[in-house]
Amino acid sequence: MPTRRKFIIAMSSLIGGAGLAKPVLAASHSKNHDVAMLNAASNDDNIPNVFEPAILHVKKGDTVTFLASDTGHNSASKRGMIPEGAEPWNGAIDEEITVTFDVPGIYGYLCLPHYEMGMVGLIVVDNNLSNLKAVRKVRHPGDARKAFRALLKEVEQSAK
Repeated sequence: MPTRRKFIIAMSSLIGGAGLAKPVLAASHSKNHDVAMLNAASNDDNIPNVFEPAILHVKKGDTVTFLASDTGHNSASKRGMIPEGAEPWNGAIDEEITVTFDVPGIYGYLCLPHYEMGMVGLIVVDNNLSNLKAVRKVRHPGDARKAFRALLKEVEQSAK
């Protein structure tokens, strides 16, 4: 049977020797998500130049890595389509880029070479649609207009 002295010495070493327990830090709850930059949709080769998934819901502090799955693509935030105070990003062509989302709201992004063809996506942080009105006001060329409209409609419906 252990003596009281051995027990105290053992407990003291467990709590740092000073008689006080060390603070326990909460585990980080941030998560990394991936978005593939593709030459064609994985489920339909007739749909060219896509981000998969095109809509991503994340939590504040999460990161998103845009994977250079196919060549010729990049990921860049769209001016006017990110929350106030958020940091824009602009990855190089064929560059894998990781972005941290610290400001709640809607983020619109695009592939610069294929923007007009509709290669766009949305990230929604904390299901916060507070900048939806500003996001809707941004003008887009070609098929990007139709693509962003469809994505925003889907985001709004999922928020109901």
